[in-house]
Amino acid sequence: MKLAKCAMLLALALALALPQLAMAHEAGDFFMRAGSATVRPTEGSDNVLGMGEFSATNDTQLGLTFTYMATDNIGVELLAATPFRHKVGLGPTGTLATVRQLPPTLMAQYYFFDSKSKARPYVGVGINYTTFYDADFNQTGRDAGLTDLSVKDSWGVAGQVGLDYQINRDWMLNASVWYMDIDTEVKFKAAGEQQNINMRIDPWVFFFGAGYRF
Repeated sequence: MKLAKCAMLLALALALALPQLAMAHEAGDFFMRAGSATVRPTEGSDNVLGMGEFSATNDTQLGLTFTYMATDNIGVELLAATPFRHKVGLGPTGTLATVRQLPPTLMAQYYFFDSKSKARPYVGVGINYTTFYDADFNQTGRDAGLTDLSVKDSWGVAGQVGLDYQINRDWMLNASVWYMDIDTEVKFKAAGEQQNINMRIDPWVFFFGAGYRF
């Protein structure tokens, strides 16, 4: 009787343990994460009309990542998001313009620990492409004689650190941080005279969300 009880308890323990053994990322897995993505520029630029450097505001949007695990420890991830909107201005004038941007980023990642670990910290490196659109001066900018605003698209490297925590076989929580090298050229006319300003945005991107494994 004692032996039977021990066997039953052992079977129950194994049954409870088995879902844990298959919880984390494994080769061939595909999963998607969704959550808040906040872009915080660390901007700088050439001197603009003798009034200092351009500044750009933070913005938070829906972030999406899509990851394929090539091995138990190596993943490939694509970052996407709804469009970010930034206000651009100068210290003496305040906001002069707004611009929207999308920063799709492709990362190669290394996940630490083994495939049975519930917590999987990881690092990544890759390439970022940022496209800018809907750049336009507001009324303050137009009153100052500024027209014809355009912002050049950018290619640059990107780095990443993050952590996945498995809740169960399919669901996980995620927190991650990216750094993106984004350098662009801002073109506009001031009182009809062409201006070309080099601007460094180089944002930190903070992501908090949940993921689902398919």
